[in-house]
Amino acid sequence: MTTTLTSHRSRPPAQPESLRAKRLPGYAAPALAVLALLVAVGLVYGLDLGGPVLVVVLGALLYLAGLFAAANAVEGRRSARNRVWSALIHSALVLAVLPLASVVWTLVSKGTARLDGDFFGSSMNNIGARDANGGAYHAIIGTLEQVGIATAITVPLGVLCAIYIVEYGRGRFAFTIRFFVDVMTGIPSIVTGLFVLAFWVLIVSPWFNDGRPGFSGFAAAMALGVLMLPTVVRSTEEMLRLVPAPLREGAYALGVPKWKTILRVVLPTALPGIVTGIMLSIARAAGETAPVLLVAGGGAAINFNPFENNQSSLALFVYQQAGEASKYSPARAWTAALTLVVLVLVLTVAAKLLARRNRLGR
Repeated sequence: MTTTLTSHRSRPPAQPESLRAKRLPGYAAPALAVLALLVAVGLVYGLDLGGPVLVVVLGALLYLAGLFAAANAVEGRRSARNRVWSALIHSALVLAVLPLASVVWTLVSKGTARLDGDFFGSSMNNIGARDANGGAYHAIIGTLEQVGIATAITVPLGVLCAIYIVEYGRGRFAFTIRFFVDVMTGIPSIVTGLFVLAFWVLIVSPWFNDGRPGFSGFAAAMALGVLMLPTVVRSTEEMLRLVPAPLREGAYALGVPKWKTILRVVLPTALPGIVTGIMLSIARAAGETAPVLLVAGGGAAINFNPFENNQSSLALFVYQQAGEASKYSPARAWTAALTLVVLVLVLTVAAKLLARRNRLGR
């Protein structure tokens, strides 16, 4: 008898049919989407109103209206609003992904035409408009050297500046630094190129070049460093501010000096975000054309010395090949663009893996 009562009590009470919420079937939303698309096709092409873009826009509007009407009739007004807003959010996601997918597809489809050994092993020296050969070896070398030098100069300065602003800076001086960093963030790249041209190329470099202005890859690296510095400072500052205060207070309570707390606790905690900001600045610097054109001059020959003579870069190579009057130039330009994107992607993944290995939790 006891067993029978226990089993009877353990069963959940049956829910009345009137209290169960009505739901649209799972196939309702896809069926409405297909129906809306068919109606949009019939209206647009039947009345000769436009093309595929209008079909998509009109189909989306009809789908949202039909979804709201169906959900309102079956589930109620509140659920209908939820479904419509969910559909709008998913549509925004698709709209955000479409340009990225289009860029990737265009780069891959057009950039694989010259993925060969000649492209990566030769330069454009002595290559005419009717020559199908020629590559971007000199531009790849220039990009690696210029971005590498700019990173070596900018990253320590930017990280130290951010540490000062967050950990030590107080009063008007720190506010002034933060203000000028914000101003530098919006400086056009060509302005930085003109600054380095006027200061380094025309004033400083003649002292080391027998009185003649010296275009070089190092000058381009300085211009790129000016562009990178505000991004590194701002991103590092924001990441350092996100480090919880109890971590610092715990280290201070154990008698750890402030400089060692910053080095051993604060920086490892904020390292993933700092690396992300550094990689964003590197990606921006690698894609700049105007500063390299102004202060490095470009060039068709291979130049391993960043301190002497003209030097090219991948971004400048793409710009030059896109404007060349040769049927072989567009293929070189697309392949160079794909190479630049892959190079930045590889550097980003490597930096992320390195930052993950050096996190405080490990």
